Amino acid sequence: MDPAPDVAVSGDVPHSPPPKAETTPTVPAPPDTAPDNANGEARVEAVAKPNGHIIGHEEAEEIVVPPTIDVEEDEEVVAPQQIIVTNGDEAEDDGDAEHQENGVPNGSHAHDSSDDGEHAEEQAVPALSRSASNRQSLPLPPFSPTSQVPPTPPSKSLTHPDSPARRESLPPNGRTSHYSTDASSTAHTNGTRPPFSPSPSTSSLTAASATSPTSHKRSLTISKGNMVSAVLITSALETIAASREAKRSVPLKESTHRALEMVRAGLGGDQPRDIFEPLRLACETRNEKLMIASLDCISKLISYSFFVEDTPHNTGSLPSPPPSPGPGRRNSEQANLPPPTLVDLVVHTITMCHTETSPEAVSLQVVKALLSLVLSPTILVHQSSLLKAVRTVYNVFLMSNDPVNQVVAQGGLTQMVHHVFSRCKLAPSSAAESTGNVSEAGYSGSSSKAHSVTPSTPESGPSRPLPDSASSPDASIEVLPTDSHHEEDAQETEAPTSVDADDTPQPPPSAGPSEAPSFYGLQGNESEIDHGMHHRQMSTNDLFLKDAFLVLRAMCKLTMKPLNTESERDLKSHGMRSKLLSLHMILIILNSHMDVFVSPSSIIYSNSTNEATPFIQMANQYLCLSLSRNAVSPVPQVFEISVEIFWRMLSGLRSKLKKELEVMFHEIFIPILEMKTSTLKQKAVILSMVSRLCQDPQALVDIYINYDCDSDATDNIYEHLMNIISKLSTNTSPSSAPQKGTEPTSPSVTPTTKVQRADTAPSLSTTALGINGTVDTSSLGHSEAQLRRQSLECLASVLRSLVAWGISKTAVDTVAQGRASTVEDSHGRPDNLTPDASQSLDRLPTGPSVDSTRQPTPDIVDDPSRFESAKQKKTTLLEGIKKFNYKPKRGLEFAVDTGLVPGSSPQDIAKFLLTTDGLSKAMIGEYLGEAGERNIATMHAFVDMIDLRNLTFVEGLRLFLQAFRLPGEAQKIDRFMLKFAEHYIEGNASTPFANADAAYVLSYSTVMLNTDAHSPQVKNRMTKADFVRNNRGINDGNDLPEEMLSEIYDDIVNNEIRMKDEMDASLGTIPTPAPGIANALASVGRDLQKEAYILQSSGIANKTEALFRTLMRSQRKGSKSTDQFYSASHFVHVKPMFEVAWIPFLAGISGPLKETDDLEIIELCLDGFKNAIRIVCFFDLELERNAFVTTLGKNTFLNNLGEMKTKNMEAIKALLDIAVTEGNNLKGSWREVLSCVSQLEHMQLISSGVDVQDGHKGKHKKLPNEELANESRSTHITVAADMVFSLSHYLSGTAIVDFVQALCDVSWEEIQSSGLSQHPRLFSLQKLVEISYYNMTRIRLEWSNLWDILGEHFNQVCCHSNPHVGFFALDSLRQLSMRFLEKEELPHFKFQKDFLKPFEYTMIHNANPDIRDMVLQCLQQMIQGRVQNMRSGWRTMFGVFSSASKVLTERITSSAFEIVTRLNKEHFAAIVRYGSFADLTVCITDFCKVSKYQKISLLAIAMLRGVIPIMLNTPECGLTAAGPQNVGVDDPMIKYWYPVLFSFYDVIMNGEDLEVRRLALDSLFSTLKKYGSSFPVDFWDTVCQELLFPIFAVLKSSQDLSRFSTQEDMSVWLSTTMIQALRDLIDLYTFYFEILERFLDGLLDLLCVCICQENDTLARIGTSCLQQLIESNVKKLSPARWERVATTFVRLFRTTTPHQLFDESLRVEIDSGTPDLQDANEDPQAILPAPLSPTQHDSQKITAKTTLNDRRRIFKQIIVKCVLQLLLIETTNDLLRNDEVYRTIPPEHLLRLMGVLDHSYQFARMFNEDKELRTGLWKVGFMKHLPNLLKQESSSASTLVHILLRMYYDPRPDHQAARPQVAERLLPLGLGVLTDYTKLRADTQAKNIAAWTPVVSEIMHGFCKFDDKAFSRYLPAIYPLAAEMVARETSPDVREGLRDYFVRVGYAQGIIEPS
Repeated sequence: MDPAPDVAVSGDVPHSPPPKAETTPTVPAPPDTAPDNANGEARVEAVAKPNGHIIGHEEAEEIVVPPTIDVEEDEEVVAPQQIIVTNGDEAEDDGDAEHQENGVPNGSHAHDSSDDGEHAEEQAVPALSRSASNRQSLPLPPFSPTSQVPPTPPSKSLTHPDSPARRESLPPNGRTSHYSTDASSTAHTNGTRPPFSPSPSTSSLTAASATSPTSHKRSLTISKGNMVSAVLITSALETIAASREAKRSVPLKESTHRALEMVRAGLGGDQPRDIFEPLRLACETRNEKLMIASLDCISKLISYSFFVEDTPHNTGSLPSPPPSPGPGRRNSEQANLPPPTLVDLVVHTITMCHTETSPEAVSLQVVKALLSLVLSPTILVHQSSLLKAVRTVYNVFLMSNDPVNQVVAQGGLTQMVHHVFSRCKLAPSSAAESTGNVSEAGYSGSSSKAHSVTPSTPESGPSRPLPDSASSPDASIEVLPTDSHHEEDAQETEAPTSVDADDTPQPPPSAGPSEAPSFYGLQGNESEIDHGMHHRQMSTNDLFLKDAFLVLRAMCKLTMKPLNTESERDLKSHGMRSKLLSLHMILIILNSHMDVFVSPSSIIYSNSTNEATPFIQMANQYLCLSLSRNAVSPVPQVFEISVEIFWRMLSGLRSKLKKELEVMFHEIFIPILEMKTSTLKQKAVILSMVSRLCQDPQALVDIYINYDCDSDATDNIYEHLMNIISKLSTNTSPSSAPQKGTEPTSPSVTPTTKVQRADTAPSLSTTALGINGTVDTSSLGHSEAQLRRQSLECLASVLRSLVAWGISKTAVDTVAQGRASTVEDSHGRPDNLTPDASQSLDRLPTGPSVDSTRQPTPDIVDDPSRFESAKQKKTTLLEGIKKFNYKPKRGLEFAVDTGLVPGSSPQDIAKFLLTTDGLSKAMIGEYLGEAGERNIATMHAFVDMIDLRNLTFVEGLRLFLQAFRLPGEAQKIDRFMLKFAEHYIEGNASTPFANADAAYVLSYSTVMLNTDAHSPQVKNRMTKADFVRNNRGINDGNDLPEEMLSEIYDDIVNNEIRMKDEMDASLGTIPTPAPGIANALASVGRDLQKEAYILQSSGIANKTEALFRTLMRSQRKGSKSTDQFYSASHFVHVKPMFEVAWIPFLAGISGPLKETDDLEIIELCLDGFKNAIRIVCFFDLELERNAFVTTLGKNTFLNNLGEMKTKNMEAIKALLDIAVTEGNNLKGSWREVLSCVSQLEHMQLISSGVDVQDGHKGKHKKLPNEELANESRSTHITVAADMVFSLSHYLSGTAIVDFVQALCDVSWEEIQSSGLSQHPRLFSLQKLVEISYYNMTRIRLEWSNLWDILGEHFNQVCCHSNPHVGFFALDSLRQLSMRFLEKEELPHFKFQKDFLKPFEYTMIHNANPDIRDMVLQCLQQMIQGRVQNMRSGWRTMFGVFSSASKVLTERITSSAFEIVTRLNKEHFAAIVRYGSFADLTVCITDFCKVSKYQKISLLAIAMLRGVIPIMLNTPECGLTAAGPQNVGVDDPMIKYWYPVLFSFYDVIMNGEDLEVRRLALDSLFSTLKKYGSSFPVDFWDTVCQELLFPIFAVLKSSQDLSRFSTQEDMSVWLSTTMIQALRDLIDLYTFYFEILERFLDGLLDLLCVCICQENDTLARIGTSCLQQLIESNVKKLSPARWERVATTFVRLFRTTTPHQLFDESLRVEIDSGTPDLQDANEDPQAILPAPLSPTQHDSQKITAKTTLNDRRRIFKQIIVKCVLQLLLIETTNDLLRNDEVYRTIPPEHLLRLMGVLDHSYQFARMFNEDKELRTGLWKVGFMKHLPNLLKQESSSASTLVHILLRMYYDPRPDHQAARPQVAERLLPLGLGVLTDYTKLRADTQAKNIAAWTPVVSEIMHGFCKFDDKAFSRYLPAIYPLAAEMVARETSPDVREGLRDYFVRVGYAQGIIEPS
């Protein structure tokens, strides 16, 4: 007989560690305490089967949904010790060791940490030895003294564990096999697995070459050449044969005898069933010794592949156990089932050996045998047999009292689970391509019959195709209840593998609370897989995948067993240990085999339709429902593992479970974080999970774009999480009660030592199991401070991840333009990236390795703009919901305006109200209940959209009232009920209602009943009779059926109509104990917080489960999920992610920084600040950047040195580091950084003992402590502060501008704070000088931008009121200038000019003479040292000297003039060469205008005149006395002559000294006369238009008067300079008439302006100059010029004609109440320009409102016009009486002049004759005397008569030709004058007579000269007038004329004979 059960040392047992785990595992030491099974076992019932086996009733039913049912329907709870599995087809056992009526106390043994720190699988599942002899060994503690080595079987050739997973090709003879179980479970990467050999010849663990020839005699040959030691079998059979049981049992004795004979004959190898039969029967004897021997033998035979069958034999003769009945199965059906396979018999036999009362040694052998069987590479166990094996090991763990057995069972279970998942082959292509012929990679073409595709179930026939899945009610996937049981059964049958939405797997219902969680539901009901299998043959891998799914589903179901209160408290209870173990198995599966879930080739096929369903789709419902039950558990261990499972799902399956993860986040984890009743531990555990999420940039960004940017997502998960974490990190008030002392603490928290006692059960904590990637939560959740720190770490991780994602690989991303995908067939990670790998991102690097977390996939481009648009849309929707919930009407307007509602029709609005989540039901009810027409229409549309078809009345009413909250007003309720009744009747034809009225009344009545039955205010409740009575006769006069009314009453009374959200809210309310001592005493000993949490969490769990069921139902109904999961790849997502959460970030990292002094927390905060600032800088988020930098700056406390602490010094370091690393993007935030640097220097000065005045009088800053003072001077800070400046030359062109601007601002603040101190703070100013040196090598474009800022700052600083500041700034500026001037400047650039501008600004704006003097000294030094490099700088220098000329300090002006004089002498050529000649002249001109120091101005004017000859002789000017040498773009005339001439002009116009002006005027015109002959005509144009005519611009525009400070100055200038200039101009014109003739028009216009002035002095000068001009150039004027002259006269006459004299408004009486004041500003003697306004258009109308002064002004202008008219007549007269003029002017122009004179005459005559007009004017004060225009009339007539007579008698042909026209004017004029003269009265009109006498005399003499013909013709008209005059007293001239006339008459009439 074999020795006792083999006990292997660590490492000898086949083992399936997680992928890539190659370290040697160690078996855990025994835990502390053995499980206590004496805590009250459940009452059990059992049913005896005919063959004596006990079958539990739970076999027949699945887990039931209602949580209140104690025992499952049609199910009997079986005593654990009686659970015997018959044919392997029973339902998943629910009894075993777990049907305890109350859970055993929560013993800490279930979670104790193990000794070593190895991972969980490594502790519990030892690695496979290379020696095949130990293959069947089980893991036991290494210290076991009874360990014995089993007999050594023939050696096998095993592949080294490190060998590649690739299957080696086999030699033809198949003698060499390289297969390792270890490799099979570990060496799979990227979804590939090492294959299993299908035949003993290739899969055998024995190689022929390794077997010695002599061993054959003691070996039994199995088919295909495998050898088994005969001793192995015979020793066991002999032990059985020798036992008493064999003697008692004939079958046992016979079968043993037969088997021994076969073995001894060497024939047993081909008859494994015959060999197995005595072993099976021995196990049924229940004899411990026999069972151990049999089991040991079986396990060894398994390891030698002894039980591999060619084909299933007909085992009908064998007394094997009959099959168990399935649900609804009849015995007749069972009779036809095929016999079981040998593998099923072996499994059944082994599992039957274990009951609750089994000895520990037997249990150990059971585990060993099952482990060997399941892990066997040749004997494949599937489906129900596999589940049975797993269940048995599971039950051994639960029921065994031996800690060794528990450890072994746990390890064995772990290995089994690993093996089941590891053997799934994941091909890159779809698994659907493989068929029943498994000849693909890894499978031999000559498969043995052991690998034929027959299921390992008793019912399967030899040629049956493989079943789809184990499908008992538990193996099938439960569906939600439906109306038809038949439909449910059908769905159960087909659902597991159908890919159609209709067949999508549904979640299992929950079990009753009193059920002890056992391994329930681990077997299949194969009767349901008979159908439709002819469609497709299942491959071995399909079966492997199905096995994996069944194991996972079973584990999930086990986790969903509810715990009673006692079980929750006792970790040792079976229920608790079962739940923890199953949760751990799920965690292990997810942790190590994620690729099975995510691989596209993981497909499960439908039994009936062959449709494929992805593995993940089948598994997700169970995983999600398991989490929904366990993630709210108040038990810390359950909660922790649930959170770990969720993390695995989130990290590895988020692309597959988008909606499910959202539900879990939104409904479970986020609420728990926010709940006040949740414990610190729970929050800490969730935070640890969130922390890992935060450390994974890919996951974090995926969460954002898939939930926050999805308007279909309920919550903004990323944003919500960030807000919660931020609140937790800053929460100083207790949000959760601390852990109670009486509360059982987590086993992973308590142990301080790693030593475990031998009597303890194995630990089930995640830490003890050592699962990769799990977090040790033992140290979490002890205090609020710890939670705050954890939250802070989360925030820091988020910021690190955002930096890693958004910044570190940006360059790569922008080039690669990575793309993201819709992850439906592909997952978010590559196959080889397990969740464990993702956990390595604890401290994310920011280098290239981060890019490995990006997962661009090729389906859909990751377009950030699309997500941004989606986010905006969602934000808009949330805003609309918020507005609606506040004010519905405004919210709907907003929704329509923003497009949330496509239109404003009632249907559109109703659809929005009905389908939009988040809208307040109460507000919907309020809006729809309003009486407005639009509201009612919307309400009707709203109700019409609710589907009430095929619903009972109450169901319809409930559905209707779920859509909104019914308002309280009766009228509103009435409208709703009317519409409801109408819509309900319309959709339900077969109702008891006769019409809609009946439904309306009943609905109203039902609503009232609901209020009456459930309102706490109602005292007397309505009875059923009352309700029935109230509703009598409402059905069109008849009664409704009383049964119907009774049902309605009962339904409403028992189940209030409530809003779902109200029910949810009520679940969340915390019951607070009422005040009072009685209630206080009642609360003693109660954990009220925990009770409240349990109440809330149950509501959360139920709601979450309902959501999952709804989600899965919608999938089943065919609504394929449109939720596409996008895998982010673009860095731009970080920007919106930061924007939505920056306020929580800031609050979360600034709060702790302010509150704590813990340096580790400070480091976390500052790390967060650094990363946040990196992000805001990179994405240029101005508001956020300012907020973070400013906050960090405030935390330096540099403005409050006395309060400074070490953390503030760390903040300083952080800020300096940021300045060095992020300088290119700090922009406006440089101000804060540099302020801190400045304050840091201030602190260093203060702490060094330097007395620094702060500008705030009376305030003395507290000094920092000595340690901090020393720290501030430390190398780190000093170097970092210096690097801020010294590295500035590395800043970009834009960044340096921001840097300099900020430094200038800080410098100005420093200087301002220093006031007038003798030692002002100039730190930043000094740094400005330094960075100017550092950056002077920048390209000129960048330097120009810099100097724009620097120059402006130097302007400010140099003009500061503190001279010390000014001196320092000027000296700094000088140094910079000397350095800058070392660089050569190319022509046409102006960098030097701009650089030296601050000197000019200072000279102008700083009134301090010393500062100004220093400016001149600086320039003098530059001239001396850098004159050879001076280019455009000359211009600024002359600007400085010009400014100095205006200074009122003589020494400044004199010094400047001396420098200019020297420059003019010594450097004139250089000045000209570099284009500064004009600046020189301007400078000299400014000195000419110095009014205070005439000496300087006279010297300057002399210098200006002296410049001209020097200029002409300087070659650089390109000028000679003869004229310009070239004319081009740089016209030397303009470049050199013009500045000089303009300087003279400037002095003429602006010089204050009369002598200087005179000299300048003389110089200008003398220069023009002297050199003008060489000027080109176009330059003369410029001179006239720009220099000469503008002198007189003052006459045209009053704007030009502003340069005169007083009227006197202007009058002096006009009367001296301008008049002289006008004369000089006429003289110049005459001098250069040929050249300037073309400017005659301009000159005449100028004279016109001069003449048409109100000041008659100017007018007289103008007329004088006009006369001079004409007379001087009379012979040079061409006819065309004469025409222009005549036109000028015509215009002058018209302008000066006083037409206003005839304006009636002038004679309007004006109120004389206002005094007639003389204009105070007018000086009668002053000469002021006042151009006349045009007469006819702009004449002012006088009204009653016109003041006297206004009218007086008008009168004055009229008089001026009269005077000017007279002046013009005189000028015309003088000109025309000039013979030369008369002889030159053409007759036609003479006639034009005669015309205007005639007009003037007629105007005056008309006025003089209008006595009434003149009297009226006199009355209103026009003149003191009666006004008249006698002189105008007589003088114009005189000139007219004279010129006309002269023209009449002019013999020149042109004049003769014009005689008729002359006569036309002359005769009427003469006759009119004579007529008027004869009417004059001598006594009263002597003045008139005197005026007219010369005119009359000339007329008479003129008439006398007519020729005879003309004389005779005009005689009749003239003669009477002449005769009339004879009678008057006339002057001798007139008498002479009369005498001559009469003599001529005598001759003409023949009275006198000619002599």
